[in-house]
Amino acid sequence: MNAGYDAPVQTPPYRILTERLCIRCWAPTDAPLLQDAVETSLAHLQPWMPWAHDEPRPCAARVELLRGFRGAFDLDRDYVYGLLDRDEREVVGGSGLHTRVGEGALEIGYWIRASRVGKGLATEATAALARVAFAVCGVDRVEIHVDPANEASLRIPRRLGFAEEATLRRRLPPGRAGAPRDAVVFTLFAGEAAGTQVATAPLEAYDAAGARVL
Repeated sequence: MNAGYDAPVQTPPYRILTERLCIRCWAPTDAPLLQDAVETSLAHLQPWMPWAHDEPRPCAARVELLRGFRGAFDLDRDYVYGLLDRDEREVVGGSGLHTRVGEGALEIGYWIRASRVGKGLATEATAALARVAFAVCGVDRVEIHVDPANEASLRIPRRLGFAEEATLRRRLPPGRAGAPRDAVVFTLFAGEAAGTQVATAPLEAYDAAGARVL
């Protein structure tokens, strides 16, 4: 049962297993795997991911970045996840449950390394994270914001049953051209999830102590 729109967000799982993915909180030791995923995907990422404009960066800087992600997760400030294959030998992308969209809500973002694009991994991860957001975190609303030119990313919320609410002008961080980008805002409410892929996404979810929570 959802706690209501003004209820505080509960800490999401630290580790989520889906059919093909291990979705988990980053650790500093993931830096080499993340380095490989990013540096082999720069041409694919830079049109859409503002952080990719600062790449490549030294591995030592990436360690500090991952320490920051882990610290924010532990302090319930923001929840950034690595997407790894099930044996955790390869980073296939990144995602997150972001707290920047207000009380009682979380925003999902995602990226996939170039070599694994087109295999449905972003859809699999997004469905799992949305289910966790409702069932574990107790939010009433999940949002996804997408550049209107990013056709591949637009297909994911549509496939999962999110409603397309609006295109907001100049709401995303600047791209390579230096100007803020428009954002297509998709929303799914807890009461609307039944009957969507989100409600039935197969997963196992575990907290920081390794106890199963879903």
